[in-house]
Amino acid sequence: MSDQREQRIAQLVDPIVGSRGADLEFVELRRAGKRTVVVVAVDTDGGISLDDIAEYSRDISEALDASDVMGEAPYTLEVTSPGVHRPLTLPRHWRRNAGRLVKVTGVGGDVLEGRIVDCDDTSARLDVDGAITVIDYEQVGKAVVQVEFPKEAG
Repeated sequence: MSDQREQRIAQLVDPIVGSRGADLEFVELRRAGKRTVVVVAVDTDGGISLDDIAEYSRDISEALDASDVMGEAPYTLEVTSPGVHRPLTLPRHWRRNAGRLVKVTGVGGDVLEGRIVDCDDTSARLDVDGAITVIDYEQVGKAVVQVEFPKEAG
């Protein structure tokens, strides 16, 4: 799909999302037969509820219909939250996942896993096996939240 079209949609959608205190995380276009699926991911520090998704969907759909960004092509709008598999690439992503287990691959290839204790605009503090380790974001090659399942009582 067109990166340029994704950028145009992001420019159209960002003020709508921002006016409600949320962040536009990404816009992605995918083909689905003759239709284009427009995926818009939004997030806030408190998370996104289904009611929020419905409101964003309505407002974004109206904006897309009123603009020429999609032309006459049929599309389906999908408004969602980023999900746990999206990489942590911005300080706000780290902040929103405080307390969660993350796997961090450094730019040099070293890997560590720890729980986010806290973070700021330049680094995060992780609890790695009971020891606090400071990770500078500029040294992170990739960081993703690890899915944890509750342990069965036994």
